[in-house]
Amino acid sequence: MVVKSAVRWGVRHGLAQVAIKKGARSGDPHGRLVLGGSDIDPHPIYDEMRARGPVTMGAFAMVTARHGVITDILKSDDFAAGLPLEALPRPIAAAGRWALDEQNPGPVEPPSLLVINGVDHMRLRKLVSRAFTARAVDALGTDIENVAGALLDRLEREHPGGGRADLVHSYAHALPVQIIAKILGVPVSMQDTFLRWGDDLASSIDIGVGFKQFRRSEQALRSLNAWLRQHCAELRRNPGDDLLSRVVLAGESDDSELTDAELIALAGLVLAAGFETTVNLIGNGAVLMFEHPEQREILRSDPSLWRNAVEEVLRFDSPVQNTARHAVRDTTVAGIPIRQNVLIALMLAGANRDPEVFANPHTFDVTRANAKDHLSFSAGPHYCLGAALARMEGEIGLRMLFERFPDLRADGPAQRRPTRLLHGWASVPVRLGSTVSTPA
Repeated sequence: MVVKSAVRWGVRHGLAQVAIKKGARSGDPHGRLVLGGSDIDPHPIYDEMRARGPVTMGAFAMVTARHGVITDILKSDDFAAGLPLEALPRPIAAAGRWALDEQNPGPVEPPSLLVINGVDHMRLRKLVSRAFTARAVDALGTDIENVAGALLDRLEREHPGGGRADLVHSYAHALPVQIIAKILGVPVSMQDTFLRWGDDLASSIDIGVGFKQFRRSEQALRSLNAWLRQHCAELRRNPGDDLLSRVVLAGESDDSELTDAELIALAGLVLAAGFETTVNLIGNGAVLMFEHPEQREILRSDPSLWRNAVEEVLRFDSPVQNTARHAVRDTTVAGIPIRQNVLIALMLAGANRDPEVFANPHTFDVTRANAKDHLSFSAGPHYCLGAALARMEGEIGLRMLFERFPDLRADGPAQRRPTRLLHGWASVPVRLGSTVSTPA
């Protein structure tokens, strides 16, 4: 098992590490970005990428940080998600196939929705899409308000006199986990376990992670999948009125082709993705309010702007920094030839500050008219299923937080999560300050 794990790491991360380090030494911005870790400001590097051209050669793939180019690629039939083993050199592809863990495919391996395409992608996406439509999410508004209110009540009880707290641990983590648990019909008592698994799994979708961290992510994946298999078996016996029960039952219908592997991959992805983006959105939004008190005052004067403020948070400090596509045939992008199987890294966060689309892109402005034109939820067939839910949780969660604690302020340095692709805070120490009582 250790040998196969080492081969999997080598194929997915080890080779990339070599290319990244070589590229960084030669001044390649993509290599410098990856090696810089999660603590650097990536936007000067994104600016440099845009200045070099619409698509340029990076450390181990082609790279673009331009809004229009990324949008075209995400919507183009000439590109697909993921990078199939067949696109790699034959010896590496053969090693990758030999080392596959078919019982525990990762979030960036088939049959994950993140990397499958075409008919299979649409078939699996359809099973969960109804739970995340704008209408379905609107119906969850009261639940989100109730959960947020209960968490804020607990913060107030546990920190009398407006004492010190960690906003991520006490609030940003808990809110989306409780909501996705309700949608999927999983016990809230598993909250801390899900968060721990999610943190370990999040690093596995980065580029060039170390072997020790890769092993931790694989262990988290095995633990999550084992729990999901047991939970899905229980739902088969006693289904509820929740999304996961409906997916399980759909998998047993005569006209469904849902396999056990697809079921577990689908359940795991929806569970993890259901809170990962929103945890970062709430944390990023709170820190931006501390850093830009004049924007906070605008929202205090006009709370109706919170919806647009969430879009600006998503644009300015993107919870998901990048994605990738590979060419399924020889094609061109912005007049540049792209050969079949060539991988292009798409810097979503760079696109979100493209001056061709956003005036004064490095200015945080909650009144920005076109803030919603960001690409933080991707575009095209793989547009984020949970976008409407994340937006509503972000709007309600941030608005209620700053309404309850109008004097909320930072109380020490915040600590970034170690992941690069998922961009957020691991810890945000705050002083709660005075409270505004909620109606009984």
